[in-house]
Amino acid sequence: MQPHLIVTDLDNTLLNAEHDLDELTIETFQALAAEGHRFALASGRHFHDITAFRRRLGVPAYILSTNGAHLYAPDDRLIAEQWVPAELVRALIELPRAADIRLNLYTGDEWLIDASAPELKALHAHTGFHYRIADLEAHDGNGVGKVLCIGDPAALASLEQSISESFGTRLHVTYSMVNSLEIMAEGVNKGATLERLLAHLDLPAERCLAFGDNLNDAEMLALAGHGFIVENAHPELVRRVPDAARIGHHHPYGVAWQLREFFALT
Repeated sequence: MQPHLIVTDLDNTLLNAEHDLDELTIETFQALAAEGHRFALASGRHFHDITAFRRRLGVPAYILSTNGAHLYAPDDRLIAEQWVPAELVRALIELPRAADIRLNLYTGDEWLIDASAPELKALHAHTGFHYRIADLEAHDGNGVGKVLCIGDPAALASLEQSISESFGTRLHVTYSMVNSLEIMAEGVNKGATLERLLAHLDLPAERCLAFGDNLNDAEMLALAGHGFIVENAHPELVRRVPDAARIGHHHPYGVAWQLREFFALT
């Protein structure tokens, strides 16, 4: 079989219920790497967060971090990136929001948050990458790949409406989880960055497999020649990408089983 590109989301897709990798997934990736297939990890997580999983997988993999704001080669060389315009970051910081919504900024090197959020520690326990509490009101808005708002879904829906009314199409707004509103520069999404990566690799979309579970995966799944949605996916994702195939639950290893079936691994 010709080499394919396998691109996958992490949380609630490739990772198990503990937000970690299981042994079958690691074994599957290494077996496919030995056959010449290529890999990309596409996540809303920060680049430094994702590299920990790449090391554990033990395969060379491209990284589409911060929902596609940054594209890195397997050797960590930066291929492309797109920042949220500083004036829009400042406007988002100043936009009124519910008091219990935690405001986050993803910069080139850091994950900044406006107040403590202990519930996030478990999500990142297996990578050692954590937020730093900072005075975001004083941030100048430069060098931000995404603005992330975490909170009650109803409060986020109200904030999303305010963002739409204030900025129109100048920002790309999506969700990575029901409580995580992700805001990037216009045109920044996993699908647009995957398209750039396929051109970089000179591979047609037909030789790309993509896996996802939430709304921030929609463009990526629609582009790939073989899109797969895990059983536990957001119902709206299924409606947005009707041609994608449904596969097993992410826990413990729905992606690994699908890859083993697709590539006839014994």
